[in-house]
Amino acid sequence: MSDRVRAQKNIAVLILFLISNILNAQGPSRILSSIFDEALTDRTAYNNLEYICKHTKGRIAGSSAAEKAVEFTKEALLKAGADTVWLQKVPVPHWVRGTEKCRVSSSANGKRDLSITALGLSVGTTQKGITSKVIEVHDFEELKTLGIQNIQGKIVFFNRPFDNKLINSFAAYGGAVNQRTTGPSEAAKYGAIAVIVRSMT
Repeated sequence: MSDRVRAQKNIAVLILFLISNILNAQGPSRILSSIFDEALTDRTAYNNLEYICKHTKGRIAGSSAAEKAVEFTKEALLKAGADTVWLQKVPVPHWVRGTEKCRVSSSANGKRDLSITALGLSVGTTQKGITSKVIEVHDFEELKTLGIQNIQGKIVFFNRPFDNKLINSFAAYGGAVNQRTTGPSEAAKYGAIAVIVRSMT
């Protein structure tokens, strides 16, 4: 056995001995209680989250907001006592949001502008924009049933909210979010020229 391995084993034994003495002196319940008390009363994590949410909005990869969030997190880790924190350069795609406009017109309701936001990394349109008929679908099976003959050259509108009857809101969200993540590519298979997706909630 090398001196280095022997020293590591001795240190491990010493640490276990010290922990054992502390537990015997103070009692496991008191130590656990103090840990829980600290976790329940210290607001550092909430304050950090509040800062990230309010002061680094729109943290799209490659944006100044994302960089600001990374720098803040580094400082927060150092304040928390981390002995080593470093930033690593990572190449990321940089997507710039353009002008977003959507107008729906019908013979019954006239023209109406919608409040919209473009999905990150989506393909931009030309200055001329896109004009076409809108076809509403609720899921990919309906998309398949309509087929290329009904979808080709149209704008597909995915209109499936999440199920509010589910207590687990994450499961409800998960049941609806595929229309946003893969809806555009699914609609493109049938010749759709654009996709509009409702808010999941």
